[in-house]
Amino acid sequence: MVDQIWTSERGDGPLVATAVHDGHALRDDVMSHIKLDDLGRLREEDPFTGVWTNCVPTRVIGLRSRFEVDLNRPREKAVYRTPEDAWGLTVWKDNPADEMFAKSLSEYDAFYHAMHELLTRIVIEQGHFVLYDLHTYNHRRAGPDGEVADPEANPQVNIGTGTMDRHRWGHVVDALIGALREFDFPGGRLDVRENVKFRGGNWPRWIHETFPTTGVAIAIEFKKFFMDEWTGQPDPSAVDAISRALQFSVPFVMDALNRPQLI
Repeated sequence: MVDQIWTSERGDGPLVATAVHDGHALRDDVMSHIKLDDLGRLREEDPFTGVWTNCVPTRVIGLRSRFEVDLNRPREKAVYRTPEDAWGLTVWKDNPADEMFAKSLSEYDAFYHAMHELLTRIVIEQGHFVLYDLHTYNHRRAGPDGEVADPEANPQVNIGTGTMDRHRWGHVVDALIGALREFDFPGGRLDVRENVKFRGGNWPRWIHETFPTTGVAIAIEFKKFFMDEWTGQPDPSAVDAISRALQFSVPFVMDALNRPQLI
């Protein structure tokens, strides 16, 4: 039997938020082979995204580290085998057997099967859905004392829409971007831009292929300005402000969703 590597909470309405990279835990067999320490893994994971899913009624949170299985990559790339798969990092201290990776892929398959059932039920009940695909990203890869990445190429919030039908869903995306920019964020309004750093991964791509006219997933990537990405230490006030900014966006997105764009 395959372990369930996510938790979900079903609420009312057509809005869903997911945090597929929030998890940090590893199966015992994966832990016995991994070379990266806790901080090394955490640096590439998306801490606090699980908390941020509380902006909407239906929530899905990953429980396992992306170093066990990456739910935002295509199946053939969902387990990291070489440094090229993982930002140049040496993930394993030896050569794990294929059976370990096969078990991780079984978890991957179970997740996508369950999400197909969940999103199908929402479409049946609501007619459509909007999914906030929540992530974070690093901007200090030169090291804890190195230069910060150029803000021009690294917005505080990157909105990834690379696989969606923007003609159909653009008014919803624009409503989200406008709301996040309008929110009175401590220290100054958020720099929110579209498809600058990322265009969205496999999770939104799968949603757009599976629900082409009834569902849209918006990849929302927060630069780790709200924490020290090398120590993992958060700024609690910034973490909370991001949560409030997402909550602030919901009525704007719902209003746009209820005014379908002419196709």
